[in-house]
Amino acid sequence: MFKYTLDNKRYHTLNYYYKNKYGQKVFKVSLNAGFTCPNIDGSKGYGGCIYCLNGSGETYEPDLVKQFNDVKNIMLKKWPNSKYIGYFQANSNTYAPLDELKEKYELILKQDNVIGLNIATRPDCISDEVLDYLSDLNNRTNLVIELGLQTIHEKTAKLINRCSTLKEFEDCLSKLNDRNIDVVVHIINGLPYETKEDMIETAKYLSDKKILGIKIHMLHILKNTNLFKLYLEDKFHVLTKEEYVSIVCDQLEYLDENIVINRITGDPDINELIEPTWLTKKFGVLNEIDKELKRRNTYQGFRKREN
Repeated sequence: MFKYTLDNKRYHTLNYYYKNKYGQKVFKVSLNAGFTCPNIDGSKGYGGCIYCLNGSGETYEPDLVKQFNDVKNIMLKKWPNSKYIGYFQANSNTYAPLDELKEKYELILKQDNVIGLNIATRPDCISDEVLDYLSDLNNRTNLVIELGLQTIHEKTAKLINRCSTLKEFEDCLSKLNDRNIDVVVHIINGLPYETKEDMIETAKYLSDKKILGIKIHMLHILKNTNLFKLYLEDKFHVLTKEEYVSIVCDQLEYLDENIVINRITGDPDINELIEPTWLTKKFGVLNEIDKELKRRNTYQGFRKREN
């Protein structure tokens, strides 16, 4: 059995990390705090990333405490007697005046049994002023900053309208590392025209960085997005389940064993999903990844020395 798992996985599971760190079940409560994004509001671009449908996360409920409790109470039915992490998920959650950030973050930290915050954002959306506040938060609670990288390849970044550069990611990561703030990085497999080698290179690049974890997503095409328009025009290749499983297993083999795998597939809105339809069977994808690693007799970090 791989050493960083409690359920016979061959990769470093988030469940293992939480149980080892906190000694009990911990789950994240996803929140939409009503923030926007610099490539939505026009400061860097318009329309958001091409796969984006009004940002990520749930429909906006302005009462943040009500939103928190609604999600928490659903999760508690599955995992009673748990602790919670407030997860600011939708759009860029450091992209607002500092006073507004403080108000919303501190409000969630005051809720019973909240032991930390995960804050999803872009690497070009954390000012030095916000960094100073995050350093203070990091001294008071369990803080994780989630950075959307998606790919290291600039040609793809331009195509998907990311409107931020790899240099901006590296600079932001360095500043967070200097303050000992934990970082989880998001990547996407199956971006238009990327090869298997391109996707593996993104994982290999991150394996040598000082990051706590990674989220691996499969690109999904949603209705009414610019990605859907591109797909209709060009019918670019969408990864099959078998291709995705193979690529993820390759990526895991190159990732340092200490990097926590926070996510390894996606949860698309079935009512908005165009492709790939196999993504709707999440546990089937997870099982296939397990089976493929077992078939190879490999595990996370198996090929790290080849980097």
